[in-house]
Amino acid sequence: MAPRTVAGGYVALGDSYSSGAGAGDYLDSGKECKRSSRAFPVLWAEAHAPASFTFAACNGAGADDVLTSQLGHLSPRTGLVTLTVGGSDSGFVSVIAKCALGGSDGCLSAVSRARTTIDGSLSAALDRLYSAIRSRAPAARVVVLGYPHLYHLQGACALGLPDGERATLNDAVDHLNAVIAQRATAHGFTFADVTAAFAGHEICSSRPWLRGVDVLAITESYHPTAPGQSLGYLPVLTRVA
Repeated sequence: MAPRTVAGGYVALGDSYSSGAGAGDYLDSGKECKRSSRAFPVLWAEAHAPASFTFAACNGAGADDVLTSQLGHLSPRTGLVTLTVGGSDSGFVSVIAKCALGGSDGCLSAVSRARTTIDGSLSAALDRLYSAIRSRAPAARVVVLGYPHLYHLQGACALGLPDGERATLNDAVDHLNAVIAQRATAHGFTFADVTAAFAGHEICSSRPWLRGVDVLAITESYHPTAPGQSLGYLPVLTRVA
């Protein structure tokens, strides 16, 4: 089947999962944002040749950061918008650290606090952001992509968590994805789930597409590698965009 064409420009918004942190080959124009030439938005644009392509996603961006710093790239001529956001708002980096260092009780407590944030302030922030995206790009197809499970259960790796903590973190990702999907659908956007695409390629699997903890590049820890971008995120986007 021939690739679907995009009438108008393509704007890639969002956080580190869209910018490509962890995938390497960072572009000179976006090194502070860790914008990678191997990120799925770049790969999709190369394959589909939209009228224009703006790579606005930035490492560490939360929903309010996208709202205030990235939406200026949208216009009535925008034909496609993609977005990953919510992980930073949920405090997942600190949650993972707590699960790694704080034992089962500390992990459960950190995840519980993250769920409260997801259901409260994040849900409201997503509504504000999604409303603003639709206002600025009224004709665009908007695809909101979710997050993969971080850990493979019953796999072995250095600095790996026990299966109980791994399952707790994966359940938290499911909850985050569910809230993102609910709010995206309410605004008429398409939600694209990537958990099945990453199945068998989580941290502690035999062929991971996600980076484990890296003390020398801490901002790249728990992010998709180049294969995670090209074999995980890209096919999911291609199916729905």
